[in-house]
Amino acid sequence: MIALAACHRAAAPSRPTVVPMPSVQVGSCGEPGRDGVMGKAPRVDHADRDLDGDGKPEAIVVDRTMCTAEGNCFWNVFALPLAEGECARYIGTFQAAALEPLTSRGDDNMIDVRGYFNLHSGKLLLQSYRFARGGYQIVDALLCKRAADDKLDCADR
Repeated sequence: MIALAACHRAAAPSRPTVVPMPSVQVGSCGEPGRDGVMGKAPRVDHADRDLDGDGKPEAIVVDRTMCTAEGNCFWNVFALPLAEGECARYIGTFQAAALEPLTSRGDDNMIDVRGYFNLHSGKLLLQSYRFARGGYQIVDALLCKRAADDKLDCADR
């Protein structure tokens, strides 16, 4: 019995996940595909979308090597230059497995975006991002679980 008890290990405590820092500050010039939250040897994908309604897409770039096993990635957002000689500006990073544009808007007519962040056991975190003071920031978060009918049951505040 003593030998059997000695072989049993308690589950390791969960540790917080370290969130990588972007290579540039919000509002600074940056290069989509190189700047933001990117790895050393990025595998780049684009999900460019018109976020401000001007008919021109903003660059949304992800490094697939930085995605987690749950499918959560860091989606770097850049406002592309409007005129010759200007630079692309880094305006934030969405952390999510999937992104949903919302109908509400923040500063500079930029649409709000909801990120679906996969946790575990069918749970996910819904994070709402709003553009304010030159960059996207999280303004709301809800913990949810997928119900048997495939709808989301979310915790009430």
